[in-house]
Amino acid sequence: MTAAKIYESVTNGETTEFANVVAILNRTIQKTARLGKWRLSILPVLISISSPSHVFAQADPAAEPAVLAVAKVLPAVVNINTERVVRRTVRDPFEDFYAQFFGNYRSRPREIRQTLQSLGSGFIVDPAGYIVTNQHVVERAADLKIQVTTNDGKTYNAHYITGDDKKDLAFIKIDAKAAFPFISLDNISPNLLGETVMVVGNAVGYGSSISRGVLSATKRDISIDNVEYKDLVQTDAAINPGNSGGPVIDISGRLVGISSAKMAFTPQGVPTQGLGFAIPADIVRDSVAQFKKVAQKQPAPKNQPAADQTSTSNAERLFGMQLQDLTGELTEALGYASNRGVLVSAVEPDSPADQAGIERGLVIYRVGKYDVNSLQQVENLLSRASSGTSVDFAVGVVQAGGAGQRVETVTLAAR
Repeated sequence: MTAAKIYESVTNGETTEFANVVAILNRTIQKTARLGKWRLSILPVLISISSPSHVFAQADPAAEPAVLAVAKVLPAVVNINTERVVRRTVRDPFEDFYAQFFGNYRSRPREIRQTLQSLGSGFIVDPAGYIVTNQHVVERAADLKIQVTTNDGKTYNAHYITGDDKKDLAFIKIDAKAAFPFISLDNISPNLLGETVMVVGNAVGYGSSISRGVLSATKRDISIDNVEYKDLVQTDAAINPGNSGGPVIDISGRLVGISSAKMAFTPQGVPTQGLGFAIPADIVRDSVAQFKKVAQKQPAPKNQPAADQTSTSNAERLFGMQLQDLTGELTEALGYASNRGVLVSAVEPDSPADQAGIERGLVIYRVGKYDVNSLQQVENLLSRASSGTSVDFAVGVVQAGGAGQRVETVTLAAR
């Protein structure tokens, strides 16, 4: 009986007893061993024996190597949220009026503060809570509030330790005493061309996001937005905003590198696809060893509030507008009615005040049902307001002598 007839007999159910099948196989082996065709002819039969009712059995997804690799590293991957306060000292918008009426008079400089937020990824490399990420994710760390969220949904404050601008690597630590899951740097991927790799991280703000591809190239030197990157590994696995600083792993869960950059266009402006780059694992390993030496020399951080320490008025904190008293000299120079209202001197972009159309140079005349004539009055009225509170403001301009006025009531929801 030929292998084809054996296969047909087994799959058609004519031969179901295991002993009969083995007997047929033994006879076929003796006849075909010298022909060198045994391996090819017997393969369908072996498949039939392992699964008599189905030629090809359905594999369990939970046993897939990629699934196991992700499950292995995901507890150590964190989402990083940074908040940076930008301060700019600017000339008062009405200084030209001061100069016109009071010569070389200069008002006190005003400071505009704006909070900038960014998202990124990182991963724990030590059970004490040390995290490696991209330097550009936590740049200017002295001005940063850093929070990390682990895969189980817990959020921790973290502090910056050190970094390397040239390698685009940074080292931060969770401010908590606990034993954290981590990705070992002692056994990294060999980074073989064509091997399956997966990008893990906080893609576009969605935590625990996975993309899959292959390792396309090594030792890449590229330039993106006038920034030079050296010795990167290249992959076609999707790297999106928010993935920066997260791990790229192989199918065994070993570190391939750290997601660093995506090239959307060539230097000539040609759109690209499947060009993502990562800092290779050996560079990460060596850098972390140096970072740990720095960490050992640093004193333990003091318990400080994570929020910015600069005093902020209620009007600015809740609604994003800076206010100042309307002095007699200022009202005269602007032609505004005297002893009425509080001047809006700056508005934070995208704040509730900005979204409602309030601009610098306008005047707040009433808060709720109370007329206001000083900054202190406004602060007292807003002292009990909290996030979500709606407050009515009478805003506009009343000219001196009743020459004209334009005042409207707007309702702002505190942020």
